[in-house]
Amino acid sequence: MLDGLLTGLSVAFSLTNLLYVLVGVLLGMIIGVLPGLGPTATIALLLPITYALDSTSAIILLAGIYYGSMYGGTITSVLLRLPGEAASVVTTFDGYQLAQQGRAGPALGIAAIGSFAGGILSVLGLVLLAPLMATVAVGFAPPEYAALSLLGILLVVYLGQGSVLKNLCMAAVGLFLASVGQDPITGTQRFTFGEVSLFDGLDFVAVAMGLFGVGEILYNLENSERGQQVKAKIKNVWPSRRDLRDSAGAIGRGSLLGFVIGVLPGGGGVISSLASYAVEKRVAKDPGRFGKGAIQGVAGPESANNASSSSSFIPLLTLGIPPNVVLALIYGALLIQGVTPGPDLITDKPELFWGVVASMVIGNVMLLALNLPLVGVFVRLLKVRTGILVAFAMLVTLVGVFSVSNDVFDIWVVLAFGVLGWLMRKANFEPGPLVLAFVLGPLLEKCFRQSMLMSGGSPDIFVSRPVSAGILVVVALVVVLSVAGALRRRRSARDDEREPTPSR
Repeated sequence: MLDGLLTGLSVAFSLTNLLYVLVGVLLGMIIGVLPGLGPTATIALLLPITYALDSTSAIILLAGIYYGSMYGGTITSVLLRLPGEAASVVTTFDGYQLAQQGRAGPALGIAAIGSFAGGILSVLGLVLLAPLMATVAVGFAPPEYAALSLLGILLVVYLGQGSVLKNLCMAAVGLFLASVGQDPITGTQRFTFGEVSLFDGLDFVAVAMGLFGVGEILYNLENSERGQQVKAKIKNVWPSRRDLRDSAGAIGRGSLLGFVIGVLPGGGGVISSLASYAVEKRVAKDPGRFGKGAIQGVAGPESANNASSSSSFIPLLTLGIPPNVVLALIYGALLIQGVTPGPDLITDKPELFWGVVASMVIGNVMLLALNLPLVGVFVRLLKVRTGILVAFAMLVTLVGVFSVSNDVFDIWVVLAFGVLGWLMRKANFEPGPLVLAFVLGPLLEKCFRQSMLMSGGSPDIFVSRPVSAGILVVVALVVVLSVAGALRRRRSARDDEREPTPSR
């Protein structure tokens, strides 16, 4: 482990990778400040750029964008009650109230400190836990990977935002789209309709850039609103001793909770920040202060969402299973580079694994140093006209997707999925389960069919192996909990309808 850390530091401290860390975290902060863009759309748009980089530099850049956006989204949440990133919604509950009381500076300061602490503690957990998970996963065979892929898809469906039924439909669409192209076992063509460009399947970059890039652009263009102006000056950014003392427990609990949730498939910044806020409200001596300017309501969620963004790399790099949509895009970037994440990554590509880990420590230090002095600069970004941002983003999208394979067909794929992503957003269908199912679908199908070949066509292989059987038990629990929750909600809705309306 010590040798690995030294290798990672030598990789991360190279001048080139230091530059990519700085560019990644700065870009992450900027897109975190700009409402509606978010890390998912930005990483999708930047996927073609990773072709020109080596695999380590590409992942360092994309990882910096991911955890950097968690910092940036806090600024507008506190100052404008306008979450720049989905995980920062919870920060608006108390952060904006603190700003209204003239305490915007301490709120931003404690958010930065909590995010730094959550990120560093999560990286320490990554260093300790990832090699252990990789050692265990070396013994995994196709049945275990098939069960893990299924669990990952179902957890995203169950824990994701929006309706479980809608998420399930999107996952089914993603699995269908993943089946387009050559059969992985027999090599026959499926759902290509004679179109040569579909023989290798739909390009992941084109699908992701369409759904998250063009789709988000169209949706935000339709729903764009002028940003509010910050009326009060920001001063006394460094929190007081009392603020630090009151927030210490919240930062510790949020960091631990965010780390655990980030490791789970389907977990992420939104779930971890909501869970942390609920925990802080439950353990508080005066829960009534929450929603009225409680500093713990900022410290806990901000620590949790940054911790989850770092720990989510554990299942990606050790098992090859992306736990959320952003990591699915980074998974695609690794595949583009010819790198297959999994238990052998630490031994086969130690410079990549340990380089990314070391870059996260450097990136969090950079963010703490940059976040507070540049608050005013980032707020001014809100004054940029929406039309300018949209035109630039569309240009980057179309040029980028064409540069991947110089195929005009990919441009039509981007535009088609852009319209689909826009319609999905209008109908409240989340694109996340679709993309994750599209990424995990080939792995699920290949491992399932290999397992059936190993067992001579008997499904008993999945329950006769302890690990795959244990994973399937968790899958069954997820399904049961989902069905029970739906029945409970239906029953409560029926009871509400039966209650007589009170007479005047």
